Amino acid sequence: MADFVQLIQLSPTMEEGLIVSWSKKPGDKISTGDIIAEVETDKATMEMESYFDGILLEIFVPAGSTAKVGTALAVIGKAGESYTIPGAAPAKAAAAPAAAPQAQATSAPAPAAAPVATGRLLSSPLARKVAQEAGVAIETLQGSGPAGRIIRRDVEAAATAPVAAAPAAPRAATPAPAPRSTQPGALRTAPEGRVEPLSQMRKAISRNLTAAWTAPAFTLTREVAMEATLAARQQVNEALAAQKSDTKVSVNDFVVAAAARALRDVPEMNAAYVDENLHIYDSVDIGIAVAIEGGLITPVIRDADRKGLRALAEEAKALAERGRNKKLAPHEFTGATFSISNLGMFGIDHFTAVLAPPAAGILAVGRTRAIPVVDAKQNIVVGQRMNITITCDHRAVDGAVGARFLQRFAAYLESPALLLL
Repeated sequence: MADFVQLIQLSPTMEEGLIVSWSKKPGDKISTGDIIAEVETDKATMEMESYFDGILLEIFVPAGSTAKVGTALAVIGKAGESYTIPGAAPAKAAAAPAAAPQAQATSAPAPAAAPVATGRLLSSPLARKVAQEAGVAIETLQGSGPAGRIIRRDVEAAATAPVAAAPAAPRAATPAPAPRSTQPGALRTAPEGRVEPLSQMRKAISRNLTAAWTAPAFTLTREVAMEATLAARQQVNEALAAQKSDTKVSVNDFVVAAAARALRDVPEMNAAYVDENLHIYDSVDIGIAVAIEGGLITPVIRDADRKGLRALAEEAKALAERGRNKKLAPHEFTGATFSISNLGMFGIDHFTAVLAPPAAGILAVGRTRAIPVVDAKQNIVVGQRMNITITCDHRAVDGAVGARFLQRFAAYLESPALLLL
């Protein structure tokens, strides 16, 4: 009996996935555990393994196409075996091994893509990337994907095709926009530009943050004196260099350490509002927002309050690198009890972060800057200051809880020796 390869949920928030590429073709022998495809989810590009043994009989959803979770992507069975595609009435014999995946697009069980709007170039993100690298003008191509979508194989075919003696037929010209009226009160047309489909990651960001805005949130801001942390960081890095270690501790590592210990001191802040219940977490698992191409991801450092600066620095670096390469496993970017977003490296003094549900808090960290301050002797001196802002879900925590957390957080950075206790 033939087995159907379904698109499984590769991350907790995944609803659909983009088939980036197939590593097997119809006619290939498949064994359990073989990598058969790459799928772009809302969080990362992940390899998909086969759970079946047999021959890859047919691919229903070609590379460059998007499918919902649960969609049958391909079928594996015995050579010549008959099968019925899920959602289709007639039974059919297996396609010949040489059949190309794109030839089966009409029988794909995935929902059909919307027609291409006039003047819009429909193409997959992977096709655009390959076209840019190969120097192919993607706007000159005809797509072979659903609804004429330009996919990777179209670009690769154009990149390797010999130069024709006669020029290819041009694409239909985009109608010129109607001239804008200059009369007072006239309705202006929309500005010119292009429309690009959202990646799976941006779709997830849109859904999650839209949901986050429904929470009754409040923010608290304060300033932190950073002279002691900067001096401690220099001492720690000098000690690591003397040990010939490649590890370097950043200001953000001190921020993570201080936040973790502050959450341990103020456990009410390490909480979430879920289904009209208040969850107080036992572990301190801190998510660190990392900017990647096309969006952001939040790798999670587990039990951060139990780790020293060196361990935090090494783990944060490794997670960030895998996050930028979209190689994080689902358990490495889910389940944070609290999150930190640091834009100080971009020269940002102050900002407010949007909650990352279901956690009740997220800390926004600005840059450390030199400003004039009044010291204990009433003298004006140069001080190093950093602005921090916490966004809290008022259903889970009150203002006093958030204020106590910031008080403890600042105490650890202003007296970093406390991190050793």
